[in-house]
Amino acid sequence: MPVKPYMLHPHIEAAPRKEIEKLQLQRLRETVKRAYENVPFYHKKLKEAGIKPEDIRSLEDVRKLPFTYKDDLRQNYPYGLLAVPIEDVVEIHASSGTTGKPTIVAYTSKDLENWAELMARSFAAGGVSRGDIVYIALGYHWFTGGLGFHYGAQKLGALAVPAGTGYTQRHVMMIRDLGATVLGAVPNYALRLAEVALEMGIDPAKDTRISVGFLGAEMWSEEMRKRINKLWDMDSYDIYGMSELYGPGTAVECHLHDGLHVWEDHYLVEVVDPKTGEPLEPEEEGVLVVTPLTHDAMPLIRYWTNDITKLLDTTSCDCGRTMRKIARIKGRADDMLIINGVNVFPQAIELVVLSQPWASPYYQIVVEREGELDRLYVYVEANRKLDEKEKERLAEQLKHQLRETIIVTPRVIIVDPGQLPRQEGGKAKRVIDKRKM
Repeated sequence: MPVKPYMLHPHIEAAPRKEIEKLQLQRLRETVKRAYENVPFYHKKLKEAGIKPEDIRSLEDVRKLPFTYKDDLRQNYPYGLLAVPIEDVVEIHASSGTTGKPTIVAYTSKDLENWAELMARSFAAGGVSRGDIVYIALGYHWFTGGLGFHYGAQKLGALAVPAGTGYTQRHVMMIRDLGATVLGAVPNYALRLAEVALEMGIDPAKDTRISVGFLGAEMWSEEMRKRINKLWDMDSYDIYGMSELYGPGTAVECHLHDGLHVWEDHYLVEVVDPKTGEPLEPEEEGVLVVTPLTHDAMPLIRYWTNDITKLLDTTSCDCGRTMRKIARIKGRADDMLIINGVNVFPQAIELVVLSQPWASPYYQIVVEREGELDRLYVYVEANRKLDEKEKERLAEQLKHQLRETIIVTPRVIIVDPGQLPRQEGGKAKRVIDKRKM
């Protein structure tokens, strides 16, 4: 059920483009100056590039600045990118360290105020207000999700329930008993909560008051959204962010669900060619690069997110906002699978799989090396018990549909309900590339 357009701060969210861009330029120049003067890493990097803060005279001049990569954060672990004394830091978060040291992100009190404001705006875009009960089924730890949602709900004046993840049956009971109206979760966990609820004899659509969901932190398709919305009878919103950019709240959908509005008074975004780094035009797909404009503790310059998207070719929206929109994230550049020389995005597989009426939302993509060739397996869980003949027939149909979409011919295996692994919170492990093991 779409909500009426609602803006927390219309004078900012619907400001004339000239005003937005004037503020962006002012904040960009301040950010570059602070980084140059207070962060040795950036002083050295800008000097090597032959750039001084006073060289930034227009927004286009951002292209003169060097990129910042995740590895730069790791190399400066833990406090090498701070622009303030450690005594001014009041909170620390970190991203996963599975491929090396974690990336540390620091916050001053000013940063936390900014983050809460951005999340409050994001909630308001989905019609959330005082009187709503926001059930936050996200991690409350190094991961930024839980606390970002928490700060935003409180800033808005809503009731924040710091639920966390795991103990799924208890969550279902509490969502119902507390009368929660808004769900915050990763898409995979929103599905899992609904599945467990039904096992408990509780229909999420009829027996809970959830009407709005804010879901993010992992790639999810429109087909996945349809499944989740139907299970909960809710309107779900895609929300974007990452720890390096504060956390969730960098961009969010409005009630029209036609791209995500970037909060441009706090972020300058570009989309660049993943190979050359050259800026792309609106509607051209590439890597999202973000320069936060209000980071106090840790200013970042042209942060290479590795997320694949595009800038939409519009600076206005029927919701009234004038802040630019990006398309929903297609995937990460490093998540793309190269199978026998063909580029395959997992999301393309998900769109086809979840369009099957017999398929549950649970699937797994496995890539193996067999002799000299790569082999793609797609395991799909049926939503009901099927006999072997039916499984073979449906698997053959799905194989042909996938081949038409991704060019590669997969081996499709259909399994019985409940056979694929569940994730009790956190991101789903849907892709297993055994070639890297």
